[in-house]
Amino acid sequence: MKVLVLGAGVVGVAAAYYLARHGLEVEVVDRQPGPALETSFANGGQISASHAEPWANPDTPRKILKWMGRKDAPLLFHLRLDPALWAWGLRFLANCPAARARINIERTLRVALYSRTCLAELRAETGIAYDQRTAGILHFYRDPQEYDHAARQVGLMADLGCRRETVDVDACIALEPTLALVRNQLAGGIFSPDDESGDAHLFTRRLADLAAGLGVVFRHGVTIRGLAREGDRITGIATDAGILTADRYLVALGSYSPLLLRPLGLPLPIYPAKGYSVTLPLARPDLAPTLSLTDDEHKLVFSRLGENLRVAGTAEMTGWDTSLNETRARLVLNQALDLFPGCADPARATLWTGLRPKTPDSVPILGATRLRNLFLDTGHGTLGWTMACGSGRAMADLLAGREPEIDLAGLGMDRFS
Repeated sequence: MKVLVLGAGVVGVAAAYYLARHGLEVEVVDRQPGPALETSFANGGQISASHAEPWANPDTPRKILKWMGRKDAPLLFHLRLDPALWAWGLRFLANCPAARARINIERTLRVALYSRTCLAELRAETGIAYDQRTAGILHFYRDPQEYDHAARQVGLMADLGCRRETVDVDACIALEPTLALVRNQLAGGIFSPDDESGDAHLFTRRLADLAAGLGVVFRHGVTIRGLAREGDRITGIATDAGILTADRYLVALGSYSPLLLRPLGLPLPIYPAKGYSVTLPLARPDLAPTLSLTDDEHKLVFSRLGENLRVAGTAEMTGWDTSLNETRARLVLNQALDLFPGCADPARATLWTGLRPKTPDSVPILGATRLRNLFLDTGHGTLGWTMACGSGRAMADLLAGREPEIDLAGLGMDRFS
């Protein structure tokens, strides 16, 4: 059986790798000249099951109102006539009640925890290296109220299998000594010892090499124009290199998935959230963190990637606009240098932006569609790398006719019916 995987980001490449391990014939199609050159290129670098709390939760509407009109807002909505954004926003609000948020935490953790295990097994089996650090992630807080709210979620996540520990200010600094400069600003932290960090772009490239060694064919520089359909089946994909055919098709196109599927009458509630990152070559490594961190106040994550510090965060709801807003990017840079002064020369910083495919409930869309040979592995939002191995392995099992190791109930597009 032949499978065409649409998209060569970390999600698509992971799925291709696991499909090939099942002995299937696999081709991957992507418009970029290599793997992981869009959303997976310069993300925050965290494998963070601990970030399973959805954007849609009871506190979010209040925060959005507080952030309105602020250019430095962690989540920035550009209010305009955009039917896709308004439809997404209504579904988002419907997911904010506490009962819905709890369901979505369970669904997200189900995939994220499984994926973290799959990644560890993959690393042990193949020796793949990608500047990984497996010492955990420290989420630190400055606002006592935000810290109290987060601490209340620790028990829920623990019940669902995600080990997290509340830690006081002294423990935060013991875990990451460079935080001593802001000791007086800290309210406390939550440490997730089983989470990880690393370079997602490097990981994806090396996983693509492993997949190619298993026979996966990568068609880079090929733009997908649309899907051809007859009855309840896909018969091929139209590209600028001609028609490509397979027995089954797996859509892993992130933010672009709904644009491809809309003409087929398959409305995916995925909307892009533009995120920013800064990569800083370190001039003084001793002044930069070694532990992966999350700054709750500014919604920023920090990951040490070799001799670089990656800082990423914020979200801008501007549709499919991929232009870099330098003001937003430099806010990320300045906040990083305020927290860790002297660690790097800002003139050497690399600024980047990418689109993260957000669903209204922050849960990915995995599984079959009403077209018999079309499947979805998309909508992972800010947790694409966190979930990539697990969702890829589950989808490979499904397409190969095997029983996935995790329950896919509640993860498909049918939940939006």
